[in-house]
Formats: sequence, structure tokens, C-alpha cells
Amino acid sequence: MTISLQVLYPASDEATFDYDYYVETHLPLIEEHWGDLIETVEASRGLAGGPDVPPPYLLIATITFADQDALNTAMGEKGGVIIDDVANFTNIRPQILVGELLMS
Repeated sequence: MTISLQVLYPASDEATFDYDYYVETHLPLIEEHWGDLIETVEASRGLAGGPDVPPPYLLIATITFADQDALNTAMGEKGGVIIDDVANFTNIRPQILVGELLMS
């Protein structure tokens, strides 16, 4: 069963987010350290929460893994470098959602 890891960066007045760093450095870091474990990586920049409504999230990243063991390996043995890099592009503490992919 495919497992998804979603990393959500909530919007707030105090939030900072360096999208260039995220795309040019953080995403390649994910590929470098987790590439053999992941199936897909998607990142969406929040634009709106509806008509004339600001986005509730600045960015949502979705990374899929073949199974829970692959996710556990990524978050365990290989997770430190990825997690430590977050402070280089945002002051937001991301929210995490692990899920089972129902459809793709």
C-alpha cells in the first residue's frame, strides 16, 4: 500500500518562506537522501483558500513511499538532514500528515 507524507506549512502574519531555497536546495536534498525510498514528490505553493480568501498554507509537499517501511527508513535513518534543513527556508513549524494513498 502506498503511503503519503504530507508536509504542510501554515500561513500566518509572522511566517517567512524562501521558495527559491526550497526549490533549488531543499527539494534536491530530499532527492539526494531519500531518492531510493520515494515514489513521487510534489510541492504546491498556496495561492488562495477560496475567492478573495488568503491561502491557509504557504506550501504543501506530498511525498509518496511504496510502504510504511520505506517511510520509516526515510524519517529514521535518513531524516535528520532533511528536517534540520527546514530552518534554512522558513520560520514555520510544519504540520505532518501520514496517510494511505486511496487513489492516484
